[in-house]
Amino acid sequence: IRRAVFVRDIFMTPIEIGEGIVLNNVLFEYGTSNLLEESFIELNKVVFLLQKNTTLKVELGGHTDNIGKPADNLRLSEQRAKAVYDYLVAHGIESQRLTYKGYGESQPVADNATPEGRQKNRRTTFTIIEN
Repeated sequence: IRRAVFVRDIFMTPIEIGEGIVLNNVLFEYGTSNLLEESFIELNKVVFLLQKNTTLKVELGGHTDNIGKPADNLRLSEQRAKAVYDYLVAHGIESQRLTYKGYGESQPVADNATPEGRQKNRRTTFTIIEN
């Protein structure tokens, strides 16, 4: 049996302190902080990154769209950021390297007037706070 071999060059850029990265495919059950199984692939990449870069300290940020009460969105965003924090700690990342914060609807990256914009605003971010 012959197997094809593929070579792929992947160009990496250094991560800077204060740089925020959106964690794509970190998904939750609607209206809850329960991580969906599809999220584990992305979160395992974060675990790997933190295992390979043992001096990094990061903040996990939770963000929502503007549907619902602002206080409820703030609470949900913090619960979701904590769920990601808990996942990373459960997978061997030292808790002192991690913080989490909920931002609710206060930092939109898109217009909340469209479903697509609201989807972009519902996100989890990963920000380097110390290297």
